[in-house]
Amino acid sequence: MKETEKEKEGGGKGETTKTEKDQSWIPKIIKKRVCTTFVEDSFSNGALCQCGGVREAHGSIAMGDYFGAAIVSQWDSAQHSSEYPTDAFGELEFAGAGKRHSHFLRLSCDTPPQIVYTLMTAHWGVPAPNLVVSVVGGEGKEKVKTWVREVLRQGLVKAAQSTGAWILTGGLREGVGRCVGEAVRDHGTAAPSLSHTKVIALGIAPWGLVHNRQQLVNPQGSFPARYYVQNTSRDSCCLDNNYQAFLLVDDGSVGRRGGETGFRARLEDYISHQRTGIWGSGSIEIPVLCMLVAGEAAMLERVDLSLRNCTPWLVLAGSGTAADLICEVLGDLSSLPLASPTTEGDGEGSNVELRERVRERVKKYFPLEAEREMEKLTERTLSIYQNRDLITVYNREQEGPDDFDTVILKALVRASKRVSSNASEYTEELKLAVAWNRVDIAKSELFNGDIHWKYEDLEDSMTDALVNDKPQFVRLFTENGLNILDYLTYRRLESLYRSVSDSSLAYTLLQRRLSERQTAGGSMPSVPAGLDPALSLKVPESQLTGPSSAKELSLYEVSRLLWDILGDVCQPFYYAPLGLDHSTSTRKALKQVNKLLLGECLYRDQRCLSPWASLFIWAVLQNRSEMAIFFWEMAGESVLSALSGCKMLRELSKLEAETETKLSMKELAQRFENLAHDVFSECYQSSESRSFTLLIRKSPVWGGATCLQMATAADARLFFSHDGVQSLLSQIWWGDMERSTEVWKLILTFFLPPLIYTNLISFRDQEDEVKTDDIPHLRETDSLDGGDTVLSLADIMHTEEEAEEYNALRNRPKGSSPSSSKRPFVVSRWRQFWFAPVTSFLGNVLMYFLFLFLFAYVLLVDFKPPLPQGPAPTEFVLYFWVFTLVCEEIRQTFFVGSTTVFQRMRLYIQDVWNKCDLTAITLFIFGLCCRMFPWSYDFGRAVLCLDFMVFTLRLIHIFAIHKQLGPKIIIVGKMMKDVFFFLFFLGVWLMAYGVANQALLYSYDPRPDWILRRVFYRPYLHIFGQIPLQDLDAAKVGDVDCTDNATLIEAGAEPCMNPYANWLVIILLVVYLLVTNILLLNLLIAMFSYTFSKVQEHSDTYWKFQRYNLIVEYHSRPSLAPPFIILSHLHLFIKRNIRKVPSVKIRHFVLELRGRKASRLMTWEAIQKENLLSAQNKRQRESDTERLKRTSVKVDNVLKQMAEIRDHDRRLRVLEAELEYCSSALCWMVEALSQSNLIKHTRPPPTLREPLPTSPRC
Repeated sequence: MKETEKEKEGGGKGETTKTEKDQSWIPKIIKKRVCTTFVEDSFSNGALCQCGGVREAHGSIAMGDYFGAAIVSQWDSAQHSSEYPTDAFGELEFAGAGKRHSHFLRLSCDTPPQIVYTLMTAHWGVPAPNLVVSVVGGEGKEKVKTWVREVLRQGLVKAAQSTGAWILTGGLREGVGRCVGEAVRDHGTAAPSLSHTKVIALGIAPWGLVHNRQQLVNPQGSFPARYYVQNTSRDSCCLDNNYQAFLLVDDGSVGRRGGETGFRARLEDYISHQRTGIWGSGSIEIPVLCMLVAGEAAMLERVDLSLRNCTPWLVLAGSGTAADLICEVLGDLSSLPLASPTTEGDGEGSNVELRERVRERVKKYFPLEAEREMEKLTERTLSIYQNRDLITVYNREQEGPDDFDTVILKALVRASKRVSSNASEYTEELKLAVAWNRVDIAKSELFNGDIHWKYEDLEDSMTDALVNDKPQFVRLFTENGLNILDYLTYRRLESLYRSVSDSSLAYTLLQRRLSERQTAGGSMPSVPAGLDPALSLKVPESQLTGPSSAKELSLYEVSRLLWDILGDVCQPFYYAPLGLDHSTSTRKALKQVNKLLLGECLYRDQRCLSPWASLFIWAVLQNRSEMAIFFWEMAGESVLSALSGCKMLRELSKLEAETETKLSMKELAQRFENLAHDVFSECYQSSESRSFTLLIRKSPVWGGATCLQMATAADARLFFSHDGVQSLLSQIWWGDMERSTEVWKLILTFFLPPLIYTNLISFRDQEDEVKTDDIPHLRETDSLDGGDTVLSLADIMHTEEEAEEYNALRNRPKGSSPSSSKRPFVVSRWRQFWFAPVTSFLGNVLMYFLFLFLFAYVLLVDFKPPLPQGPAPTEFVLYFWVFTLVCEEIRQTFFVGSTTVFQRMRLYIQDVWNKCDLTAITLFIFGLCCRMFPWSYDFGRAVLCLDFMVFTLRLIHIFAIHKQLGPKIIIVGKMMKDVFFFLFFLGVWLMAYGVANQALLYSYDPRPDWILRRVFYRPYLHIFGQIPLQDLDAAKVGDVDCTDNATLIEAGAEPCMNPYANWLVIILLVVYLLVTNILLLNLLIAMFSYTFSKVQEHSDTYWKFQRYNLIVEYHSRPSLAPPFIILSHLHLFIKRNIRKVPSVKIRHFVLELRGRKASRLMTWEAIQKENLLSAQNKRQRESDTERLKRTSVKVDNVLKQMAEIRDHDRRLRVLEAELEYCSSALCWMVEALSQSNLIKHTRPPPTLREPLPTSPRC
């Protein structure tokens, strides 16, 4: 029973948990203090020691030291107590209040603060602070004033939440500690969803003062310890359940206050030397501010010692004795000069006068102190006065609780200015505002136009804002003097990538690439002992060169990561500063990079060529939405940048394991796609021709990618559904023919080519296609607001012939006319018709139908026996036709694209219809081989029959271009997935019914073909109504020749039906038909309906996206269709391999602009983006939510002004009362003097005049 009670009091010794194992080292390092010398307290008649403990609580050693106790008159913790392993640590559960557990630790007053700080941040999970506010004073049972409670509730806790601060108090349910705990509780209850940063309240209390402390004792740790609190409505020395952690400082005393003061001061000093931010990457050390509320005489010593350590103080005027004394001394004596000790003469008199005044005020506030103590308090107060620059006074009448965070900021800035004489006051204030993420304070106090900021002042704060994800400050710095071109060098960009959080996906991927490079450079010198290779990504900004630099993250790892994410859409990033060529192999590139990093790395001091784009990529890789949106706004090429961000995020979401992060990546990717769509919509409305150029322009920033290529890679269906994109695709599809041309005219002209030269088909006018001073595909309007010129197909497609024509235009003599380089009308019109993608498509469709007709004719009519009787001539024609198809597939696989052969093959296989082509060709070759031999002739014919089905199904892809059929094809493809789910459920029921039915009807039937027929085939036909009762119902069976002999059955005889459980067979049939025909079929219909309604809304978008792929395919195809396509293949072979004419058609729809034309296009795009953002901001300002916010701010300002007016009214009333008193006193004096004979009257006393009436204002 005793053991059980002890276990309950000690928090239990249950099963060892992970937390218990993690903190099992605590007793080995952290100690407690125990009194080892009993020094008798003269006022207790020997019952108590001067440490506060009773005689019985002291051990035999403490009681046995009579000689030591006899010569000691005053108990001292350092001399009369010893350290032992702590026996109270772990988690704390408050009985009756436990929603969460608090951490606690009993520790010696001499414990090093760095151990405690590491324990709290690394093991307890308390987030590192951006500010520490240590609230002192207001202890004991003295009642806290109401306005102090409001300051703590509305000011301190709110400021702590907005700045990410720790609040240090005594942690007990008394005085200020209880007020802070209640304020933290109310804040967490009122705004749990609004506050992203929790308010961290830490209690530092004397161990010997805590009530019920024995409930916390357990040498193995308590996880948790149950702590009981009685009389919670009254102040007591119990622990407050609203605190996150408790440090119970033990100096060996019992029931005494002040034992924790020294440790608390050392902890505050240690924290003040740590840096803010992630991994300590902030630009400033953690600011620590002590806040004095009331306080007794002993508090002056605490303030004085802390001020000598240069810790700033905030004193609440009017809160209590010690605080009021300091405020009065600072306020009334500030006019007196404070002479230094070396000053002679007048300085001594000033000091004497100052001392006397201070003594008077000390005596005023502490009248009961003895004379000796009065002198000490006077010295303390003078010392405090000497450090008055570190003290800020908070006056509740001048500043409200809402401005408390600003008061804290100014107090810290004032202290930092005094400590560092070379530091700029505004720079330190800015660093604090950045650390707290208070952009509102920075705007109102620092960037209001009164201060001229230089680049050097903003550089460190900019890095802090970037690393710690504070986009509002990045925007603020950019708008107020920070030049991003000077700021972002390649060295700083690498340091930003090294600061990536190790919990992010980008860190894992970069670390993987870094390991690959280090493995490839295994012969490199080892890293110095001071540098850990595992932390190579966490070096903020390395200035190292040589081997150490080679072990750190470089731009090469970033380039490789972007290459993995973006694929072959872009050329590799950052190859130019690294001195690499785009065609360099990976192995060779690794060697060159390792060799470069072992040298001086001169590239790191170069400016980044595209700073905003580089920062945009950096933010997107970390999934920082607000930061990425801002960088997108600042970067050029808005449409392409948004599509690139969409592509990167969608690729990263496929690799992300955490569901929440994956969803946020997908949401941000969709947001970027919407931005690309909206910006391009603005561009299209402004100028159709410029928007077309924007889609196909080759971007030097994004590795030569175009908007169409990036949108395809990003699967940006919404972007492709835009009318502007579809208009460009339709224009490319029809070439130089009018888009309104009827299909029957194309078919007729296809079979009667001379009709090209008639007016049957309308062509766009080409008279202005060639200009003297400009080539067609670089033509543009002069104004930035766009024009109405519509580009022709020649402006968009880079064919070989256009390249030759362009070269001819450039190389012609100056005196020659442009018309001399034009083609004849016959040739140009012929090319305009036959080189259009729609003509190529039409030819392929017609020839494909002819191919299928030939294939069907061969299979049905002219399929001859194997050699030597066959094949027939028509079959040889079919073989040649398929051979031309194979040649075209080989061309698409190995000769289309500018990437490596392996990447081309991978891209080819990814397409579903290419897989269909490969299947059809493989089956055809396999069937062809089989039909040539007599023993496999029939099998080969069967394979060719199946192959005909595959070739016929290929028609679905051809008709995807049709506006009505295309969306329906998408819907059918989606419904196929529903069919597979239906077949799964159907297969389960079919298997269950078929096996049971076969086993009940036939006792023994080992024939495999009949088993499969009766288990699968016959139940499947039941669904469609074919139910032969003579095979199921024994009563319906007629005269059947059957047997029950197993030997005959194995020989092939028909087994007889077993009539034993025939009734069960009928019941199973009814249940099977009920489930399949009613339940499953209706389920399939419901699934189809849901899929149709869901996909129908977006089917048009999907169809437009697939239409682009089809247009690209037929744009790249030769104009002739199989089997005549072999002529085009021979022509291309001669051009590429014999004449060595390079292909400009390898990359589709690419236009390269340089110089002035490119800058004008980018400027025009930036203007459209600004118009879009302005319109969005205007709509947001006019929304009801923003109006309510503005109204709320105005109401708050009005209430604040009303409070000020009431305060002024109160002051005027007091002033009026004082004036009335003075007036009455003067009247009395006048009356008394007039009645006396002391003064002779020369004139009568003055009389009160009535005030003149004021004229009314107009």
